[in-house]
Amino acid sequence: MAKKTYEVLNFKEYGDERGNLVVAEGNGMDIPFDIKRVFYMSGSDDTVIRGIHANRYTEFVLINVAGSSDVLVDDGTSREVIHLDKPRMGLYLGPMVWKEMYNFSPDSVLLVLASEHYIEEEYIRDYDAFLEEIKKNHE
Repeated sequence: MAKKTYEVLNFKEYGDERGNLVVAEGNGMDIPFDIKRVFYMSGSDDTVIRGIHANRYTEFVLINVAGSSDVLVDDGTSREVIHLDKPRMGLYLGPMVWKEMYNFSPDSVLLVLASEHYIEEEYIRDYDAFLEEIKKNHE
């Protein structure tokens, strides 16, 4: 079975009078990869577009731990907008998925978990080049 290029994940959430606790464990438990890099975006507003690229082999999970944002995902054949607005909700992005994050709420904190360390050479920052590479990979 082919691995999905993207998928919405729902993490376990526990709550009581003290508040909520969301659990997302790596190494294939909740996150389908070993986590090698963590970063987050904050201070963006609804006019900012982040991402605007694809990665050749890094996998990601995006989680809005506060606020909300929209993520356009494009695998070269279909496009979909995923609205992230719950800390227990994650968006898995496999390799070769074009991503654009936008429509950030004022309180948005978008946490990103990555399967690889940062490697500039694996980024595709031109959409037409991305489509060409997708086409080559399917020939």
